[in-house]
Amino acid sequence: MKIQLVINTYGSYLHKEGDCFKVKTDEKVYEISCKKVSSILISTAAYITTDAIKMSLENNIDIVFVDEYGEPYGRIWHPKLGSTTLIRRRQLEIADTEVGFNLALEWVKTKFNNQIEFLKELRKTRTQKSAEITAYIEKLENVMSKLDTLSGSIEDCRGSIMGIEGVGGRIYFEALSFLMPDRFKFEGRSRNPAKDEFNALLNYAYGILYSKVEKACIIAGLDPYVGFIHTDNYNKKSLVFDLIENYRIWADKVVVNLFASRKVKVEHFDKIPDGLILNKDGKAMLISEFNIFMDETIRYRGRNVKRDNVIQLDCHRIANMLIGAKDEKER
Repeated sequence: MKIQLVINTYGSYLHKEGDCFKVKTDEKVYEISCKKVSSILISTAAYITTDAIKMSLENNIDIVFVDEYGEPYGRIWHPKLGSTTLIRRRQLEIADTEVGFNLALEWVKTKFNNQIEFLKELRKTRTQKSAEITAYIEKLENVMSKLDTLSGSIEDCRGSIMGIEGVGGRIYFEALSFLMPDRFKFEGRSRNPAKDEFNALLNYAYGILYSKVEKACIIAGLDPYVGFIHTDNYNKKSLVFDLIENYRIWADKVVVNLFASRKVKVEHFDKIPDGLILNKDGKAMLISEFNIFMDETIRYRGRNVKRDNVIQLDCHRIANMLIGAKDEKER
């Protein structure tokens, strides 16, 4: 099993020794074979040698730099394209076609269905709140049904789709807050900085997920900047923002389960102007739980795969569809 090497201690020194990465901190020294590393996540001020970078590139290991909120702000990756430029051309060609519209709608519906199914799971173990959870589920289903009334091009429907998403998101997070312990209830989504502990954890988990989706796009040959719902005039990786909607539920589940298992402590957070951020211990707790969750094997499209591989399978499937190749399931 390959792991993500996380550099989370201020002043850490990462360098190459033989075919191993060696990490030095003030407290300890440890090393790990490059063959056991899938990616390197650097979330604090640290030193890294060019030899370590070269070994990473030679072994297809991407190095991701994330800020204090968990959002990637840089990545070192080999310069080769994941596939032919035909995939990128096709992305642009279908952006305003029925194919692009149906893809975008499928991803949004997947997010809604994931949220509804998660609330149903939570209802099974919270029978004393069953009626309230059922009411939230019905509200979400009603909002989701509005997607079926849309037709035309993405350009025509983008505003409506994002509006429906926004309404659904407010209902969903209100439901999750309702299920939180009283000490950790929250008022809707707050991004960076987070206003509360729940959002601080969720923002960081989404950041980790974002880097995984971007990596999968690159490997599959998809252009991260050419999206459908999120337009490309923000100078952001629009396709990553589109695709991540399929997988946000994983971050949601990890964070909710951390609260349910009472692993979240107020000591995991630092106060900053206008909000909270995860500190070193909080990040370590979240990253550990997230990696365990992503390493679990699930049944997906007729096969047993680890969650961490699902995103890559989906990106290859999209790339194959774009160039006219048939999905492996259809062969």
